[in-house]
Amino acid sequence: MSKDSLFIRTLRGERVERTPIWIMRQAGRYLPEYRAIRATTDFLGLCKTPELAAEVTIQPVDIIGVDAAILFSDILVIPEAMGMHLELIESRGPVFPDPIRSAADIDKLSTDLLERLQYVFDAIRLTKERLDGRVPLLGFSGAPWTLMCYMVEGKGSKNFDTVKSFCYQAPASAHRLLDMLADCVIEYLNAKIENGCDAVQIFDTWAGVLSPSDLDEFVLPYVTKICDALKTNGAPVIYFPKGIHDTSKLAFLNCNALGIDWTKDIAKAKAEAGGKVVQGNLDPCVLFASKDKIRSDVERIFAAVGTGGGHVFNLGHGILPTTPVENARFLVECVKDLSSVSADRAQIA
Repeated sequence: MSKDSLFIRTLRGERVERTPIWIMRQAGRYLPEYRAIRATTDFLGLCKTPELAAEVTIQPVDIIGVDAAILFSDILVIPEAMGMHLELIESRGPVFPDPIRSAADIDKLSTDLLERLQYVFDAIRLTKERLDGRVPLLGFSGAPWTLMCYMVEGKGSKNFDTVKSFCYQAPASAHRLLDMLADCVIEYLNAKIENGCDAVQIFDTWAGVLSPSDLDEFVLPYVTKICDALKTNGAPVIYFPKGIHDTSKLAFLNCNALGIDWTKDIAKAKAEAGGKVVQGNLDPCVLFASKDKIRSDVERIFAAVGTGGGHVFNLGHGILPTTPVENARFLVECVKDLSSVSADRAQIA
């Protein structure tokens, strides 16, 4: 049933009865039910315990009514499985105490990672069993550039000077690492699909920190490699490069949909997307506004891209931890109500 769901049919480019919605980071700290489980373990412990990962993955389906579940995990499980020690510190975010800074550091990495990520595949199978076809399950990975940013910087960054310097001063090593990461992402996402994910998304959170020419050199070749090599077996692929304003650069990618952040005109992005489905693009902070404001912004996005196909509603980035649950639920209700009404009117007309 999940393969013929509203979400999957939309990503396949079909006409649909209303616009589907899911929310990035929907399984997270804004939900009291998530916080209760998170209080029993640390973040990585939650990721690595399939029963708990499945439970928090399903929570937003039951609580706010989204049209797809996204497997609870983290993009940095790949570099950890490659042999890097990862620490997730509440006040600082993810930290790699021994970052990649040289060719010798790259030599230490392992690409034999699937066995170390078995907990992810166990969580997929358990989640699918518990969802029982109610909604499809989305798997994800970080893109090579975004993964390399964390691996070289060692943590989040404001200006990414360390990873950019690495690219400029040791381009051969940078490309070697990016190619290695692309191979790992291909293997990882293929395994997620094989184990039951109905669609996959590639997160490129830091793509927008590069100049257009550096994007062409350090991002797009490796995303292209991934999209071309995925054995999807019909599972749609979404690429979400935050901060990329020229969507026409992405139109050639062998994927079904492009995620659009809230800083872009989504109508312009859709026109540039080469016929691909677009996903997005409500500012996450709108969920702190009044219900009238939330509703008017949903109407504004639908006025830009229409309803009945070609668009998956989402935020332009992850939902924030202090977001009121009732506002997230109201957003989902608005999308369902307004897109259904619009679709009905379009059919009558």
